[in-house]
Amino acid sequence: MTERFTQYIPHENAMCAFGKQLINAICRLPSRQNVTLYLNGDLGAGKTTLSRGMIQGLGYSGNVKSPTYTLVEEYAIGEKIIYHFDLYRLADPEELEFMGIRDYFADNTICLIEWAEKGADLLSPPDLLVNIGYAENARNIELVAQSTMGQQIIQQLT
Repeated sequence: MTERFTQYIPHENAMCAFGKQLINAICRLPSRQNVTLYLNGDLGAGKTTLSRGMIQGLGYSGNVKSPTYTLVEEYAIGEKIIYHFDLYRLADPEELEFMGIRDYFADNTICLIEWAEKGADLLSPPDLLVNIGYAENARNIELVAQSTMGQQIIQQLT
């Protein structure tokens, strides 16, 4: 049975707060292996806002912007490295090979990937699908575990 978790998010601050809750659940796990999240949702659904909540939830105080034009932003926070990818403008999945995509999925990293479907088969499979949908002026988030690690993250949230 696939482990699932849903959360109603009434506003932007709640999205950031949920991001902090999610990153804390990830960091409570004893494993130092890579954790990969695919962030799914339409334009403006809140993928970058969730990422900002996660990154700032680890103590990062700088600006967290969408890596739409750079493809990836790196945040080294304590012992963790978070890579925030936005593949929306990716013209060809082969571009990921040129940037050494496989190197990003190392131990003790967290990869947050927006528009993962544009990366074809070059990305590490997700531990967790994070589906963000509109609910009028609010959002609904559904987490779907894709691995044992994903199941453990969801169990930390419940």
